[in-house]
Order: sequence, then C-alpha cells, then structure tokens
Amino acid sequence: MKSLPKIELHTHLEGCAPPAFVRDLAKEKGVDLSGIFDEHGGYAYTGFVDFLRVYEAATSVLRSPEDYARLTRTILAEMAAHGVIYAETFVSPDFCGGGDLAAWREYLHAITEAAAQAEAQDGIILKGIVTPIRHFGPERSKAPAVCAAETVGDWVVGLGMGGDEGNGHPRDFAWAFDCAREAGLRLTNHAGEFRGPDSVRESIEDLGVERIGHGVRSIEDPALVELLAEKGIVLEVCPGSNVALGVYPSWADHPIARLRDAGVKVTVSTDDPPFFHTTMTHEYDRLADTFGWSEDDFAALNRVAAEAAFCDSDTRDALLKRLEPADV
Repeated sequence: MKSLPKIELHTHLEGCAPPAFVRDLAKEKGVDLSGIFDEHGGYAYTGFVDFLRVYEAATSVLRSPEDYARLTRTILAEMAAHGVIYAETFVSPDFCGGGDLAAWREYLHAITEAAAQAEAQDGIILKGIVTPIRHFGPERSKAPAVCAAETVGDWVVGLGMGGDEGNGHPRDFAWAFDCAREAGLRLTNHAGEFRGPDSVRESIEDLGVERIGHGVRSIEDPALVELLAEKGIVLEVCPGSNVALGVYPSWADHPIARLRDAGVKVTVSTDDPPFFHTTMTHEYDRLADTFGWSEDDFAALNRVAAEAAFCDSDTRDALLKRLEPADV
C-alpha cells in the first residue's frame, strides 16, 4: 500500500515530530527531556491525559520559526515517502508565538516556506488548520482564532480545536468558531473520541462544523450516524491513534468499517504518528488486513478526502487527477 497516493486530513504538526528530532533539538538547547522517552527511544506516556503532557513537553523545545521550518521539512519528507500527496495539519499560535499575531506571522512564514520547498522537491502539498487548545479554556481560544482570521489565505484554510475533550462543551468556544467562519475559514472540531456521541452532535449544532476530528463514537448513537450520513459530515478517522490510546481495544473492534457501511463519509489519517508507532502505509495495511479493504476501497476513501479537503478548487481538481489510476 506504500505506493498508493494518499490524502490525510488529520495530523498535528508538533505531534508528527520524530522522537530523535525532539531529542536532538533538546540537546541543542540544553533541555532535559529524558523523562518523556522510553527505553527504546520512543515517546512514553500512559493514557490520553499523560499523552497531552508528553506532547506539550516535546513541543516545548520548538522555540523559533526556524525550529518549525526544520520540523516541517522533516515530517513532509516522511509523509511523502509513504505516498502522501496532500496533508492538512493542525498548528496552534499558542505554541507559535504565544498567541501574538506578529509572532504568529513569523512562524507562519517559516512553515509555509518549508512547505513550498517540500512541494517543489517531493510533490506533497501541505495546508494549515489553526488550532485553539481546548484545555487552555474558552478565553484563550480567542487569540488563535484572531490569528487565523488575520492570516486566512492560500495556506491557512481552516480552524479546528484540539486538546482535552473533557474541558467544557463545544458551545463554550463558539466565539472562536464564529470569528473564523466570518473570515471565510472552514471548520472542524475534535469530538467523539474520549467523549461520547453527544460531543459530535454539539459540535455540529453549536459550532457549525463540516468535518469532525475522530468522531468514531458516533457509532453509539444510530440517529447520529443517520444525521452524519444525511448531512455529509466527514469524519477524520485515525484508527491507529484510537487503538493506541485505548478508545478501542483492537483494530477489529474499531467502527470505521461500520460507519462507512452506514453511509458516513470517512477518511483515514495518522494523527500524531510517532506517538502511535504508525504511518499512512501502516494504517492502510492494517485496514486491509482487518476489514479486507482493497485498493479500490482506498481509492474511494481518498476521493472522499479530496472532496472534503479545505483547499481551493484548483488544488482539489489537481488532487483528484493525481488519484486517478495510472492506466486511465
């Protein structure tokens, strides 16, 4: 499956940082991060809340626009090696300049320059979804939304909240989503991962999103599954992440196939791949092994992803053309 062209809509920029990259950066800056790695050199955490702690510790060594440029070049090379031709990544101004607009512009310039280099070299396209951090609270979600609204354009294409679903309700963050919507940004939200289907329904009703990050626990509410199918709400599903974090005990228990069979538009992504020991190739291989999905199934998934991408229509048309079989 490695050679298949792939589109992924749900990655976190910092969460894609390989452990070796973070260790090297920490060494350069004289920061001791030994407590976040296991004996094999991978990230070490227990459960979702501890995962967030380790994630933010790893992110703490990314302190300059150049650090983010180096990170962007590193992860795009890795993605391209697994056949990814287009990706959308969550990135937060909270980590890139502390929510300050002027600082965010500097980080954004560095990231987009690195992305342009990767596109020229490997043909992979990257777009950004600005991300308020849910567990930082509703008030702090406003600055990232303003940063997104002020820099909407070719690269900044959406707003989507990440973080701990246990913090508040989607409606508490309505100001940030309204600000982004008024600026012309497309909207998604993490929901239905560690909280149940109600969080998905609330995200649709209170925030007006057109995609849901994860959303897999929608399967617990048949009426919600029908609603998702009827409205064409797209789920950014990350099976390997869900299994690694214990949302489901195994790949066989994962509901992605049942959701798809029910008419829900699903896509496949890696979320934070080095944390979950996965790649897009690994995700496809496991889905093929578990559910018997063929190359035709993955081609259909990627067409759904292309149609759901927050990019402009010209980019979408180009992606759809690249997804066509070589003999067509």
